[in-house]
Amino acid sequence: MKRKTWLAVLICLMAGTVFLSACSNESSNGEASEKTKEEKKLEDQYEKLVKEKNDELALEPIELTTYSEEIGATLKEPVYKKFAVNGEVKVEGEIEQYTNLKSDYAWIEVYSFEDGPSGDLHEYYTPIKEGKFEQAVHFHNGEGEYKVTVKLPDTNRENYYYDLSSFEVINVNPEIQRDVTFSPFGQAAKLSLDLEASYVKENEIFELSGKAGNLTDEDTIMISLYKDSNTWKHVLPVKEGEFAYDVPLFYGEGVHKLEVLVPDEKRDNYYQVATTILIDNESASVMKPIEFSNMYLERGVTLETPLYGGEEAETTYNIKGFIDPNAEFAADTTHIYVTTKKGEDEALDVIPVEDYSFDGIFYLRFGPGTYDVTVSVPEIKEENSDYFRYFGFAKFEVESNAAEDLRDLLPSRGVQSDAPEIKELAKEITSGKETDREKAKAIYDYVAKNVSYDVQKYENDEFEWDDSALKTLDLKTGVCQDYAFLAIALLRASEIEARFVEGRAGGGILPGRHAWVEANVDGSWLTMDPTWGSGYVDDDRFVAAFNEDYFDPNMDEFKKTHTRTGVSY
Repeated sequence: MKRKTWLAVLICLMAGTVFLSACSNESSNGEASEKTKEEKKLEDQYEKLVKEKNDELALEPIELTTYSEEIGATLKEPVYKKFAVNGEVKVEGEIEQYTNLKSDYAWIEVYSFEDGPSGDLHEYYTPIKEGKFEQAVHFHNGEGEYKVTVKLPDTNRENYYYDLSSFEVINVNPEIQRDVTFSPFGQAAKLSLDLEASYVKENEIFELSGKAGNLTDEDTIMISLYKDSNTWKHVLPVKEGEFAYDVPLFYGEGVHKLEVLVPDEKRDNYYQVATTILIDNESASVMKPIEFSNMYLERGVTLETPLYGGEEAETTYNIKGFIDPNAEFAADTTHIYVTTKKGEDEALDVIPVEDYSFDGIFYLRFGPGTYDVTVSVPEIKEENSDYFRYFGFAKFEVESNAAEDLRDLLPSRGVQSDAPEIKELAKEITSGKETDREKAKAIYDYVAKNVSYDVQKYENDEFEWDDSALKTLDLKTGVCQDYAFLAIALLRASEIEARFVEGRAGGGILPGRHAWVEANVDGSWLTMDPTWGSGYVDDDRFVAAFNEDYFDPNMDEFKKTHTRTGVSY
């Protein structure tokens, strides 16, 4: 008896489950059904309004211009001069003498009588195929009155059109529908966008992406952004027929016009408008455009971060991007340079390029304020030299909110004072030293005693972009800059301000350009030259002979052999 009762309960539960599931589906379908009913009701309302307005109008036959007789053109649709529609009108025609035309497109202009968010004019270029053309036209400002003009190509002149006919349309549907349309140039490039409409709402950034089936990796696409009197242009690479770019809406709240342009096949370095997108920016933020040079394309650089200038930061700022492996010198571009300038102060940072990508930070070392930042690619040289040339490809501003000027304490080019190896060595060298002067002297002694002068590097100009404190520590040899890099790194790692001094020297190891160190000890700048303190060169051979003469030397004597020209960061 109990077993039967349990079985009966189970069957009831199972039945209940099925019933509940069925109820749930019915509810879901019911909601969808209600939505469909509402949409249909609205649609019927618009259709009813169309009929009412057309009943009020005197529906006169459409008229064609005399050009229609010249080329044997007719319009199948529309048939009236003025009429009402529900969001769409079909334009369909035929041309008997289409082989005589100088273009393969009919040009349809849609003019809105009233101002709207998507402007007063929208255009279609409709292909003429075997003398026929057909286009569904929608209305870019929604409800309102429009004038539509159909134009056909001339038989003698290229890019010249004659009116075939004009008609007026009363659109009763409030939906804004600005179609994505392409000029003959855009269609020849087989351009397409990942976009359903050409009037969109965005917030600060518009994600542009698409395909250009007839363009190659050798081609580029230009974009032009307009708002009021402001204009910004940028060139995008095409890779395997595709392109993409996050477009900053620089000019604050309101409609930005974005033109996408493709190369003109008949003219070098010239672009033609392929399509236009209207972007209604909902953000009031105003951004500063990045300035790009021709080097950006020539060296195949794509800057991913930042997208615009004027951003705020503290002491560091990130930069990210990649280099096209097929671009000139791509394989040899092992680093990029970042120049930061604030007033008269200027610094140079180096960011490595690995697997054709770069992602690193640079320092805003001169305290709060506006920095001009220039990002550059290095000159690729076949011969050694003791100088580096580089070419800027992007320029922008950064606003630093840093609390203080840390120019002589932060890591810098060649001075990895934050590296674990440097910090550990600095701690070891200065162990037991109580004053900054004692610590500075210990660092001078270490560098002068443990680094040998590389005569070959000096004479053969074997300078490299990655010369640095870490490299000097590893090789235990170098020239004056390398002695200075290591000494400054150890000083800064010991919380002692230090700077790289450039100048000239004569009568010591080797005359000519020279570098040494200044350290802030007890509130005053102390000079040290660990290179000259390490020894001397005899018959092109370095002789180790440590001396203390160039730690805090008598400056009157020091200036007899050293001429200071400035400080480098």
